[in-house]
Amino acid sequence: MPVQRFGPLEGRVALVTGAASGIGLACAEVLWEQGALVAGLDVNRDVTIKLSREGQWGCTCDIRDKTAVSQAVDATISRFGTLDILVSNAGVFTARKDLAEMDDDTWSYNLDVNLTGAQRTLTLCIPHLKKGRGACVVFIGSRNVHAPGRGASAYSVSKAGLTQLARVAALELAPFGIRVNIVHPDAVFDTGIWTPERLEESARAYNMTTDEYKTKNLLKREVSSRDVAVLVSAIAGPAFEKTTGAQISIDAGNERVI
Repeated sequence: MPVQRFGPLEGRVALVTGAASGIGLACAEVLWEQGALVAGLDVNRDVTIKLSREGQWGCTCDIRDKTAVSQAVDATISRFGTLDILVSNAGVFTARKDLAEMDDDTWSYNLDVNLTGAQRTLTLCIPHLKKGRGACVVFIGSRNVHAPGRGASAYSVSKAGLTQLARVAALELAPFGIRVNIVHPDAVFDTGIWTPERLEESARAYNMTTDEYKTKNLLKREVSSRDVAVLVSAIAGPAFEKTTGAQISIDAGNERVI
């Protein structure tokens, strides 16, 4: 067994999907800093390098592959002994396409990763979470759920479905003491979703510079992956131990959402 670490999440075990970069990597790091033992899954092999300190474990895994996910969950239990926290973060945002131009591959890819992959991972983790301590699930949603934009139908629909999944899971898992909540970030630019090209394109659409676009919110502040991770860690901790079924925005204030 790994050496016990200290912090508000001391002794708890977390599994984070999409953990090789962006919000997923930040969640894995902050949970670890708070004392949790962390398993991180990602289709990117870099996850095995980025999560390699004591109390961390990175596993290459495509959440579209049920067998691979099952093996990764089992390996997490074998390595750490239990599972208390699931952070369902893995997601994709493909090139912008209007519905009139939508192809089957783009639509299916977004739903397979963002929704079905999340459902599959949750389902495989539930038996272990039922035995966990202070068990909870945190889904990473999107501002697009409440304020969708043109050209992002596949992404927006998949994240809306994910939100409904989280709500149903909160109802079904409450009798087992498992909390389920979802956070809705907006415009987190230090992630793989926001390529330099996409950032410049979006800024031009609003007749802004990229710096102006990054703070296009009520508080005029940029939201980072670590900001989201700190919120996720708090939700997993004692401050939210009586909260389930909640949707929590982290977007520095969005007029369309408010």
